[in-house]
Amino acid sequence: MTGAGLKATNISWAAPRGPVLVHATSFTVEPGRVLCILGANGAGKSTLLRLLYRYYRPSTGQVRVGGDDLWQISARAAARRIAAVLQEQPTDFSLNVRQIVDLGRTPFRDGLSVGCARDAEMVEMALDRMGLSGFAARMFGTLSGGERQRVMVARALAQEPRILILDEPTNHLDIRHQLEVLEMIRSLGMTIVTSLHDLNFAVRYADEVLVLKNGHTLDFGPARDVLTESLLSRAFDVGTRNQTLQPSGQCHFTFHLNQGDFSS
Repeated sequence: MTGAGLKATNISWAAPRGPVLVHATSFTVEPGRVLCILGANGAGKSTLLRLLYRYYRPSTGQVRVGGDDLWQISARAAARRIAAVLQEQPTDFSLNVRQIVDLGRTPFRDGLSVGCARDAEMVEMALDRMGLSGFAARMFGTLSGGERQRVMVARALAQEPRILILDEPTNHLDIRHQLEVLEMIRSLGMTIVTSLHDLNFAVRYADEVLVLKNGHTLDFGPARDVLTESLLSRAFDVGTRNQTLQPSGQCHFTFHLNQGDFSS
């Protein structure tokens, strides 16, 4: 399932009586594509994602999913279309893997109603898709970081979303688990918006990228077109060098501090 497309038109956000954290930006993610949000710490990545999964209402503009304004549908309807996997993981380790994944079915239930056959089917499908069937009875607190991240993605998949949003899905993972999570994300075949720190991962796994600095969009488009040395130097305030690796032909970025960064 490739799901729906997502369109943001002139969306911005500022806290009440606070500064603008995301300035007016527009972009479109076509169904089945992967968009990666890039930028230095404080650039506005997480704030932008919160606008996309209906945590913040845009100060200006609108977000459309499959043509519908995200704020003109109910919260439950929005939760059936968009699922988010956040950096913060559950702290209630008294739940096992199956119970956590089952929480993804909440938007389809009324009050305290017991899950139906469809709920059980979707939970099993999500567990199987993430390779977690053998972990279903394991307590969440006993899992590794990479396994926990897979559980959170499985919970999101159980929502049957049309769009999946992930905020720094590789944060705090070692390199093996980073690669494992990114390969898994790419294999989902869904419309995905994610933020990443590693630019080389973005080139490898994203169809398009959007680069932010201080809440402003510097550029949006195909990763290989957008991620130039000059733009990345502006975005991260560092020197940048782009190399082409042989024989794969993949781009690889290296960085260095500019002269005078530590001068008195």
